[in-house]
Parts: sequence; structure tokens; C-alpha cells
Amino acid sequence: MIPALPHRALYVAFDRFPSRKGSAVHIDRFARALFERSGGGLLYVLGGDGLPPYQREGNVEIVRYMREAEHVLERAAGFGARLAALLQDLPDLEIAHFRDPWGGVPIVEHGGSFTTVYEVNGLPSIELPFLYPAIPGLDRMAELERRCLEAADIVITPSQVTANRLPVPATVIPNGADIRPQAEPPPLQDYLLYFGALQPWQGVDTALRAVARLGLPLVICASVHPRRAKAYRKLAERLGVEVHWHFALPEEELARWRDHALLSLAPLRDCSRNVHQGCAPLKILESMAAGVPVVASDLPAVRELITDGETGRLVAPDRPGELARAIRVLLDFPEERARMGAAARAHIERHFTWEASVARLQAAYGERIPAWPTP
Repeated sequence: MIPALPHRALYVAFDRFPSRKGSAVHIDRFARALFERSGGGLLYVLGGDGLPPYQREGNVEIVRYMREAEHVLERAAGFGARLAALLQDLPDLEIAHFRDPWGGVPIVEHGGSFTTVYEVNGLPSIELPFLYPAIPGLDRMAELERRCLEAADIVITPSQVTANRLPVPATVIPNGADIRPQAEPPPLQDYLLYFGALQPWQGVDTALRAVARLGLPLVICASVHPRRAKAYRKLAERLGVEVHWHFALPEEELARWRDHALLSLAPLRDCSRNVHQGCAPLKILESMAAGVPVVASDLPAVRELITDGETGRLVAPDRPGELARAIRVLLDFPEERARMGAAARAHIERHFTWEASVARLQAAYGERIPAWPTP
């Protein structure tokens, strides 16, 4: 599909959109901010799960790369090749904003006069080995990342840990959350909550082993297909943990579980993906915004969001016993739990709203890109 409109803005993400993953929430906020600034634009993303290959919503066009592949690198190559072709039909482009090297390389090699923005949420050379341990070409991936970083006019990232790792200066623009009225309660009381994706670095196995020591139900609202939970379901059954599974819930249903949990868990693993690359988990920010205390792994990127003992609890990663003890203490002192939840909500309202993040993004754009006139 050739874009029908003379777009001046392009946002590219090697992610399925929309979806229930945190990355899709971020894409929605930042792409919307870009397109509101530019009077429209083209969003190029992955398709799947019944999404159409082409969609038009007012002055925004969405083109989805639909071709599946046996391996992620094969699909990434096809994604990039399609983008290179799309760029030939965007002669009026003034800004191209991308989230990964698969979209970045065609953009920085295109040779146009438009401004390029690299939004570094993760580095494939670090993340992909966790999902595909035998994946080849890590040096090649790292080289593509470096090429994009060195060629981009603006580099942004949600975590100071990530910014410190990059070989070029980067502007830190944190993820955000919305402060909303409390949702209606779900059909269950007195439960712990984990929500988000189920990649190995999330530490869901640590959560299951900790909750097995407590005798409380654990609600897991996974943002992915049920087949991704097979191993964790077997582990929960073996440990005797009562788990209430939910998959790809719409936001209004997820809010019910999130807003009424006793505690929210973010047991991130101590691994290079979390420690050296950095991260900015939306599950932490959204729980804090709901006034629900978070018990999370004590990692540098998490300390950017939570102050231990004030706006949440931080415990040593990969230690179910320590996680269980921290949970038990907060369960035994409901007044402290309520105080911590209120402090967390106030902290988000002061420092981590999506409104503030979008304002920082617009300021970053403004350093290189003048405001476009209203059409």
C-alpha cells in the first residue's frame, strides 16, 4: 500500500500495534504526540492477530508489515526492506521517529534531509539472546545499533541507565501513567498482582516461588497469548500456587484488577537486559498511579522510579524468600501499605504523568524541528 497523504512525519516500530503490551501503550502516546504536532503522519508497525494491513484514521495512515517468518531476524529484514520502499513515496517527510535498528537503518541510509529521532527502549543485541539463546550475528546487531545512534539527529530513552550505556548523548524522557478514578472492584478480594509480558527477564518464576510461601492467590494479567504461559502454568501447579490467569485484557478490565490489588509485583531478574541496558516498566508506574504499592527488584533502573520504604519496596532480585518476606511485612501492616500507596500515587502525579512525558518529547523535537503551521 502506497501512502495516500503527503506526510511530513513518520513513526516506525517493529512491534505489533495495537496490542496489550506496554510497548503499544508507549507507541500510542508518542506517535499521537508526533502526529498532533505535524498535522498527521504515517505509522509503520507490525501486523497480526487479525489487524488490517492498511488503516486510515483522519490524517493518520497506518501501514502494517504482515509477512510472517520462521525467525525474527528474517522478519526484521523484510520489515526494513518494506520501509525502504515506503520512504521513496514520502517526498515531503520532515521527521522520522524510530524505535529500533530494523526501522532505523533504512531511515538513516535513505539520505533525505529530514530529522531523525532514535527512541531507544531496548537494544536487540542484548534482548534477543534471552528469547533466542542460539541467535547468530550479535556483533552485526550491535553494529546496526551503533550506526543508528551515530546517525540520528536526536536520541531519546526512558531510562537514565540506558542513557549511560549509549555511546552518544541521549535525552531521558521517562514513561508515564495516567491518574484516574478507581475502577469497579473485580470478582475477587485479597490477591497479589502481576501484570505485563512473560519474557524470561520479567522474573515471573520468582513471583510464583515467593507467593507459594504466602498462601494468597496471585492474579496474573498477561499481555500475551495463553501459549506463552504454558511453562509458568506448570510451575504454578507444581508449587501449589492459586493463580487466576487473564490474557490481553482491555484496559478497563485490567484497571479493575490493578486498582484493587493488595500489592503489585515487579520481580525483574538481575540480568544484562535489566541491569546494563536498563528498562522503564509500565507495570510499576501504572500500579503506583493507582495507589497500589509495588514490591520490585532492587535494580538501578527501578530505583529511578521507586524510593524504597517511601513509594514502594525494593528487594534483592532472584530471591523468592526475600520477596515473600517483604510482601508479608506489608500485608501485616495495612496502614503502612495505604501510606505507601498514597505516596506512590502522589509521586507519579508530580513526576511521571504521560502529559509530562509528552511535553518533554515535544521539547526534544523543538530543539531541531520548528512548529509546523496549522493546515
